[in-house]
Amino acid sequence: MNQLEKELSRIKDKVNEMWSLVEFQVLSGKDALINADKELAKKIIKRGKKVNAFDVKIDRMCENLFALFNPVAVDLRLVLAVLKINANLERIGDSAEGVARLIQEAGPLENDLLEATRVIEMYDGAVSMLVDVQKAFNEESSELAHELIKKDKLLNKIHRKTDKVLVDYIQTHPDNIAQSLKVSGIIRKLERIGDQITNIAEEIVFYVDAKVVKHQQKVKKRKE
Repeated sequence: MNQLEKELSRIKDKVNEMWSLVEFQVLSGKDALINADKELAKKIIKRGKKVNAFDVKIDRMCENLFALFNPVAVDLRLVLAVLKINANLERIGDSAEGVARLIQEAGPLENDLLEATRVIEMYDGAVSMLVDVQKAFNEESSELAHELIKKDKLLNKIHRKTDKVLVDYIQTHPDNIAQSLKVSGIIRKLERIGDQITNIAEEIVFYVDAKVVKHQQKVKKRKE
């Protein structure tokens, strides 16, 4: 293994460490939501400082690698992809923090509200996507990355129906408007997490196959 390969391996290791922190934030958010666990929500928010520190560290490692080794071809694509993956992981962490704050404000949520909005199903989808996209990154699997891009449709579908579902819910539960609005905010952030994971999957396809699929996905979304 030459020095460039060693530095690339170090960067990938650092990205995986950051990924573990972000995965904790997202997965713990589901537990905090179900159990109205404000202490766990607090831990999610505090973990954000570590995620931000990794964000800065990985950017600097990539900048140093550019300056010292001038990578080309697949190595260049990897570093460019890592810079964007890093940024999206940091944003996922921000979204998870936003969810945690909404959980702190909402208190124990009514089960029928959770069921009507399918927010737990949405959480499960986001967690599954985040785990699988890390696997796609480590295994350099563009096939799995493409499958993840398709999975985001579930989160988008639930998100699109949220307004109507909540209007119907509020009509029958007028005393629970405040919680309904908090759940709406959580769903918006989970939908955003799905988009950010999709961005990561697109970067994996770029790195592995040297293909840009980002704009293709935007065209498809407009047609749906």
